[in-house]
Amino acid sequence: MAKYTDLRGKAFLFLMCLWFLWFINFNIRIIFSPILPIVEDEFVVNHARASGIFVFLSVGYSLSVMICGLFSGTFGYKRSIFFSMLFLSLISFLIPVVRTFWLLYAFGFFIGLAVGFYLPSAMPLMTEYYSENNWGKVIAIHDTGASISIFSTPLIALFLLRFFSWRGIFVALAFVFLAAAIVFFFSCSEIKINSPPKVVYRGLIRTRSLWLTSLIWVFGVGGNMGLYSVIPLYLTKELGLALDYANTVLGISRLGSIGVSILCGFLIDRFNLRMVMFLVLLITGIMTVLMGLVPVGYIGIILFLQAFCVTAFFPVGLVAIARTFNREMRSLATGIIFALSIASGAGLIPYLLGLSGDLYSFGRGITIFGILVALSSLAVFRLKELE
Repeated sequence: MAKYTDLRGKAFLFLMCLWFLWFINFNIRIIFSPILPIVEDEFVVNHARASGIFVFLSVGYSLSVMICGLFSGTFGYKRSIFFSMLFLSLISFLIPVVRTFWLLYAFGFFIGLAVGFYLPSAMPLMTEYYSENNWGKVIAIHDTGASISIFSTPLIALFLLRFFSWRGIFVALAFVFLAAAIVFFFSCSEIKINSPPKVVYRGLIRTRSLWLTSLIWVFGVGGNMGLYSVIPLYLTKELGLALDYANTVLGISRLGSIGVSILCGFLIDRFNLRMVMFLVLLITGIMTVLMGLVPVGYIGIILFLQAFCVTAFFPVGLVAIARTFNREMRSLATGIIFALSIASGAGLIPYLLGLSGDLYSFGRGITIFGILVALSSLAVFRLKELE
């Protein structure tokens, strides 16, 4: 198919369609974060059990990105995204009937299973629809869907909680997913890529860059999604802020991150990708350490600066994946990297931080994690493909 060489007309409209899908994909993934204190109180569970929802969500996500990376090229990228949206609509309709806490673990797993099909399918769609010299800008603009979702989800939850219980939020999301699935179906042409032979899979598994990239992504995702999942608990249960105020602080702290993704798209095309990724991880680690140390009066400023830095990781990391792996292996490599990074960064890390909150303090756990994020920046210099 002929590729778009600029971002005007149909090229821009299609990108906005993918942008909205990524926006609502992130909505459903992180919606438990701003409502977690309410869920925790309703079901009378501790921090670790409440944070366990993110473990199950991440396990489901990791499983699905692996499956998608293996089979979506043959099954069809459009079809994979379409059915994931329909499945998310069904799940969102069913969550309000839950009356037993362990069922939230099950639904968290199924949410993760459904949302995981999106990005390994969307990445090949973007690289097939747009010319390579526009990848940096396209991926960066697309990634603002996640940034704006992270910023707006606490505020959306805060607004909807004025009219509904936390269960009603999922009903609203169900209708949004259903409408989005229908619009996407009529906006996109199917693209299929034949699966590479098994010998190529074995070669990919033996590639050092795959595991180094995965390690870097674990701490990049942990510094964003992992922390984001437990920050409302940290602000309300340890620092003593009211839930409304905590969610407002959390949302506003993500405001500055919206423009970062677009800025990174232009920086990636003009500066050394490896150096940009190194600086992003190093500064994110420093800001995360400060998040666990500063008094409550300064926490809003540190949250803003940390979010500003860590948001830059995603467009940089996605372009790094696109440049490191060839067309046939890009979806599978994305699936493996996301499986490992989401399971660890967005699943295990929130659980460990919740456990730290129960046994010691959230602040101590966040400080130790920040040190690890800063150290992970050194792994970037081992990626020869980014020289």
